[in-house]
Amino acid sequence: MLVPLPIGAFVGALASDVAYAATGDRFWARASRLLLGAGVATGALAGAVGAVDFTGRDQIRDYREAWAHAGGNAAAIALGAVNLAMRPDDSGRGTVPMGLALSALTGAILLVTGWFGGELSYRHRVGVMPD
Repeated sequence: MLVPLPIGAFVGALASDVAYAATGDRFWARASRLLLGAGVATGALAGAVGAVDFTGRDQIRDYREAWAHAGGNAAAIALGAVNLAMRPDDSGRGTVPMGLALSALTGAILLVTGWFGGELSYRHRVGVMPD
């Protein structure tokens, strides 16, 4: 149940970037930095657990959805780390427009990789206990 943590953090960072762009209130810039840090940290943890599944079970690697899910999530975490690194402090520098664009791209990637994860679980029954 680690997966919701980075998703929530990255989506929250996108929302706070939008709020900062709309208001200029540095509270939202600080919130974005914290949420990006949480997303990268929990994403790395979820990715490590996923990597154990991916490398430990031959069945998973047979599905191209698994490769897209793993690669896309790694890209989302890397984009989150770059996005965080571009924000040296809580002043809001790096938030608009580039930080907002990176947050939106990360969110879009998570939509796609979430769909692939659903395909693995619901269509291919990966990680599902037999009835």
